[in-house]
Amino acid sequence: MPNLFPSSLPLVVHKLTLLRSITTEPRKFRELVREIATLLTYEATLDLATQTKPVTTPLAKMVGVELNEQVGLVPILRAGLGMVEGVWELLPTAEVWHIGLFRDERTLKPVEYYNKLPVEPTVSVCLVLDPMLATGGSAVATVDILKRWGVKKIKFIGIIGAPEGIALMQQAHPAVPIHLAAVDERLNEHGYILPGLGDAGDRQFGTG
Repeated sequence: MPNLFPSSLPLVVHKLTLLRSITTEPRKFRELVREIATLLTYEATLDLATQTKPVTTPLAKMVGVELNEQVGLVPILRAGLGMVEGVWELLPTAEVWHIGLFRDERTLKPVEYYNKLPVEPTVSVCLVLDPMLATGGSAVATVDILKRWGVKKIKFIGIIGAPEGIALMQQAHPAVPIHLAAVDERLNEHGYILPGLGDAGDRQFGTG
């Protein structure tokens, strides 16, 4: 699939196996989500623009480089919150903007309930964070909101994706790269990813 980037990093696939296990407790689950998010961010930001910057080392002056793009993190509430700290490990100056969506369990469609974006964009790149790209409805709706906000460069970072959600995202927003730890088999009749890892929000926050 175009613009789909499942990770092949050994650390990612190792940590994902631990994350999937039914025996992994919420504290460890949160730790693994954070660590996987950090590793996926490394892959997703390989093309960030840079500019030269003079720097003085203890021995000499030289010309180095620095990032030339302001990055915004957009975790889809609530499961996406667990990924923020991991991304901040690499991008400590990134802004965080929250968009709240929940999935109507009857229609499986996203319902927006929270959005505090300012009138004008304050970032040039947005990373949409959500552990599970299941039906794809929430991801598509979030990118719709960000495009209306005026952001041109958007990437999706998740942990597990289902073919159905990936297809919907690529149909609606073909230019948005999708970075995942893994692509799973399919959705079940309730819209959950198989084999998956259960409900990422419940497992992070101990509410299952």
